[in-house]
Amino acid sequence: MKTRPAGIGNVNADWMGSLPPKLSAMPLKHLAVPGSHDSFTYWVDVHAPVGPDQKAFVKYLATMFSVLAKKVMVKWAMTQNLTFKEQLEAGIRYFDLRVSSKPRESGKEIYFIHGLFGHKVSEGLLEINSFLSKHRKEVVFLDFNHYYAMGAEHHVYLLTMLQEVFSSKLCNMCAVDSVTLDYLWKNKYQVIVFYHHPSAQGIPVMWPGNKIPAPWANTTEPNKLTQFLEATLKDRSNHGSFHVSQAILTPRVNTVAKGLLWGLRNYLVERNLPTIISWVEAQRPGLDGVNIITSDFVELTDFANIVIKLNNLLLSEQERKQR
Repeated sequence: MKTRPAGIGNVNADWMGSLPPKLSAMPLKHLAVPGSHDSFTYWVDVHAPVGPDQKAFVKYLATMFSVLAKKVMVKWAMTQNLTFKEQLEAGIRYFDLRVSSKPRESGKEIYFIHGLFGHKVSEGLLEINSFLSKHRKEVVFLDFNHYYAMGAEHHVYLLTMLQEVFSSKLCNMCAVDSVTLDYLWKNKYQVIVFYHHPSAQGIPVMWPGNKIPAPWANTTEPNKLTQFLEATLKDRSNHGSFHVSQAILTPRVNTVAKGLLWGLRNYLVERNLPTIISWVEAQRPGLDGVNIITSDFVELTDFANIVIKLNNLLLSEQERKQR
């Protein structure tokens, strides 16, 4: 049975629109925003070929053992259990997106990917747009940061799709410091797309990847992770950008071997969650503080609520200054 956070059930569906004026007037890069890592891996297709993002030996195993090997891969590829809509209703506003075409498939269709192929990107974008049309003051960050098996025609297809689906909801590129919720609401912008590929250059509604750095710790050890997150936050003020703190642990080959039958959620994530969540709870947003924080399996804890509530610290800080 799926664990459901307190945020689900529309409690956090309108959290941005419910922020007090003092916060909606602040640069969005100073607010705490919950995000998900490998955001759309809640469903993967075990009958499709292994993704081109995988190393040669993984592709070999999947070819030799077919669906059995892929079922083991599912345990390690899935980092979220909630659908697009459920993540949005829980308060998630940043989405980490990896996309790919399918080998030997004709046409230009693009899929979400993490080891195995997931849903069509078009389906995910339409679901996000549907949510935003019902929640006019909510804003999402869509971070397209990995592309596999995609030629120029695939990029044109995806870039065109993004502009057709979101249309006037797309925020034009501008100085990051000027992006407040008030500014976005005034212009009816609800989507900020980051496209880490040269094919998007010259398109005003496609922000470059350097405007949203997301340093990656690449460790299985929670203490090393928190040390890394602290170090990258100290360096944050040197960049005029948004910032992603990836509160995630990354399995290595020997980690997968040890926890073969358990999978990412049971073997690596659940037992280390207390350390990660304690770090998140101890953070503060603001000038040198956290901005976007991502996590695996955002439904395992009240993750979105914990991050959103950090914004209360900005209010108490302002009150102290006024005294």
